[in-house]
Amino acid sequence: MKTKICLVLTAPTIHENLALVELYRSWIDIAELRVDCLIPEERLKFRRFPEMAALPCVLTIRRTSDGGKFAEGEGSRIALLARGLAFADTDHRKNFAYIDLEEDLAVPSIEEAARAFGTKIIRSVHDMNGPVGDLRSRVQKLRRTKDEIAKIAFMPRNLSDVTRLFHEAKQCEGDDYILIAMGTYGMPSRILAPVIGSSIVYVTSEENVRKSENILGQLDPITLNEIYNIRNLGPKTRVFGITGNPLTITSSPLIHNSEYRKQGIDAVYIPIKAENVDEAIDFAEETGIGGLSVTHPFKESVIPNLDQISAQTGEIGACNTILKQGDAWHGYNTDAPGFSRALIEFLGRKDLKRMKVAILGAGGAAKAIAHVVWELGGKACVFNRTTDKARELAQKYNFKWATLDAGNRITLENYSDLIVQTTSVGMFPDLEDDPIDFYAFNGTEYVYDVIYNPEKTKMLRRAEKAGCKTCNGYTMLQYQAYIQYEMFTGVEYAQ
Repeated sequence: MKTKICLVLTAPTIHENLALVELYRSWIDIAELRVDCLIPEERLKFRRFPEMAALPCVLTIRRTSDGGKFAEGEGSRIALLARGLAFADTDHRKNFAYIDLEEDLAVPSIEEAARAFGTKIIRSVHDMNGPVGDLRSRVQKLRRTKDEIAKIAFMPRNLSDVTRLFHEAKQCEGDDYILIAMGTYGMPSRILAPVIGSSIVYVTSEENVRKSENILGQLDPITLNEIYNIRNLGPKTRVFGITGNPLTITSSPLIHNSEYRKQGIDAVYIPIKAENVDEAIDFAEETGIGGLSVTHPFKESVIPNLDQISAQTGEIGACNTILKQGDAWHGYNTDAPGFSRALIEFLGRKDLKRMKVAILGAGGAAKAIAHVVWELGGKACVFNRTTDKARELAQKYNFKWATLDAGNRITLENYSDLIVQTTSVGMFPDLEDDPIDFYAFNGTEYVYDVIYNPEKTKMLRRAEKAGCKTCNGYTMLQYQAYIQYEMFTGVEYAQ
């Protein structure tokens, strides 16, 4: 059974919701009309919505206690549910195809009418405060008759709660169910809905996804189809991913998944937010993930969890790629060769000899970049707000070090042939932050920022305005990803 993609409609009017259906029609199978989100006068005329939408629809009136907006009494809600089933048409396409009824709602007349009119019941439970345990027994208990679909949605506290969902979902085979871990930790449960056997996966509009209050962690239907290729995922799909925190913005899924589709490889690459790298590895073990990209802040903490690391990874002291080989996890660093290639293209030269380089930051990315600067023969100074970390990294390559503040402006001027910014300063939501706002560019510097979203940070905009040659980190991201892709799949990336 193919997982159906359901567009959740939360606009205040019927007209606006129909416009959303039309906008996303090519990427969805069904639509859920959230009557609780309609303005009061619109709630009286939703009965004909399935006919107007011309696709199967779910009738849902969600209470505030379950994360919805319906605050009136149960009597009013039941009356509205009955209105949605009333005057059933002999053409079932003009009726609601599904109705969502909570597990504690016992109204036999509604249930009987639904079955009589061919409307399938989704029996749901929503917990916004934590995981729902023992999913197999809960699914069986929810389904009062064999034709009902059990829906369990909860807000995980961490990735470990999502790992348990994937583990317990294996025991639910043979039942008709929808399992959803909400929020950013739960995104893998949405993308991999066909893998865990969910009947329906819920999506929302691109506008809703962009809203900061998208606490449910929903995706839009275009992203789910065009980036994650959900219609072609199944039990045999190979899974890879990227882990980190907060992992709010990453282009890695697009880079990997577009090439899987191009080369006809049955695989998907997903974002996996975790509190710590141990959680990410546990999730990978449970779901059979074959390889992970590792980003901030896990590039250093992942190393003790690995069975083996490459020589270069050991030299750098940071790992951004882990690969499952047999029963063992192996660690690699593709940041270094990715940055080296991107930097050489940016500078238009083969090495850094006779160049003085400022490295801003001392984390995992900075470690890979310092290694490259040393390999290419550059002299550098590591600037970091925590001086001890700057010193530790600098001493490894006989570089200088300094605190990243206005007091070391002259030192920065002395190491300004090339300035490489490796911190997260300037990323969303702090787009107007600048790690060297005390520094005045003179226009002769090469300025490289590993951040690629936004395309130009405030620091890069200042440098560009002064006449500097600038570059963001997207080419580095691409080049290191190409190496990862080949390591994960055994197939060369077609650049």
